[in-house]
Amino acid sequence: MVTPCPVSPASPAAGAGRRDNDQNLRAPVKKSRRPRLRRKEPLRSLNARPLPGDSGVCDLFESPSSGSDGADSPAASAARGCSPLHSSAQPWTPLDLQTFRDYGQSCYAFRRAQESRFHPRESLARQPQVTAESRCKLLSWLLPVHRQFGLSFESLCLTVNTLDRFLITTPVAADCFQLLGVTCLLIACKQVDVHPPRVKQLLALCGGAFSRQQLCNLECIVLHKLHFSLGAPTINFFLEHFTHVRVDAGQVEVAEALEAQTLARGVAELSLADYAFTNYTPSLLAICCLALADRMLRLLRPVDLGLGEHPEPVLQDCLDKLQLLVAINSASLTHVLPLQIWEKCSLPQNWK
Repeated sequence: MVTPCPVSPASPAAGAGRRDNDQNLRAPVKKSRRPRLRRKEPLRSLNARPLPGDSGVCDLFESPSSGSDGADSPAASAARGCSPLHSSAQPWTPLDLQTFRDYGQSCYAFRRAQESRFHPRESLARQPQVTAESRCKLLSWLLPVHRQFGLSFESLCLTVNTLDRFLITTPVAADCFQLLGVTCLLIACKQVDVHPPRVKQLLALCGGAFSRQQLCNLECIVLHKLHFSLGAPTINFFLEHFTHVRVDAGQVEVAEALEAQTLARGVAELSLADYAFTNYTPSLLAICCLALADRMLRLLRPVDLGLGEHPEPVLQDCLDKLQLLVAINSASLTHVLPLQIWEKCSLPQNWK
């Protein structure tokens, strides 16, 4: 009987068997991840544009695109990861009257008690290089940035409050003022917005003039100087409170109250860039902006100025200055207000 010969280790049959065993014992190969999609266009810097007028407010509502036509294309907006300028109006949120009845007055009393502590007065008194004009230019640049990112009005109010309070504590060089502005915006957005802008986006909008380390260092300095006290009462809070009060009392319909609140926010944006309005507390500005919005919308039952508990002379002085501000910069409101609200607005002849 013939017995089969043993297979030599060097034979082809042995090599094939060994390869089959190696394949069975081989560890699974990790699949490659999907390629990351990257922007085709880089973030572009924003250039402030002056607006003619004697109110001290620059062109807050020009498109910050660096294109020659001044319009923000959808492609450029998508490249920046921001919404287009004219679609930045925030949607209306339904009023929660039950929560307001339970906690509204307590929150209002607490905020009013804190208002004087967080209110910056004469923030430029000790600034050798920062002037009211440079402050206006910075905020005129920050407002379109804020709108492009689709951030909340609360974060805008906190940004200006943080900026002014820091200016009281520390002298700032003129070449670092823009970095301070985006740092305050980042600090404010981290408090109230779900998706704050990324550091590299803010630095790109500055034209690459600053580094990430510089922004982070300045953020630590601002937080240290303000002792991490960041929850300031804002115009936005008082606007929402007064809107709830008038609706809960049955003085105005919900739709009309929300329209007046939206218009009042637009007027408040104008006042944030004007250094003259830093003398007024947020609650005073809120009630005056709301009263001015009621006049422009011709509501039959305007808001009661007594809700703010401010003296009559102070109320009238603030109203007169806001009225002049709106008369000079009325065209700017068209860029931040929904079309259906702007079509209802009218400026009395004595304002022009």
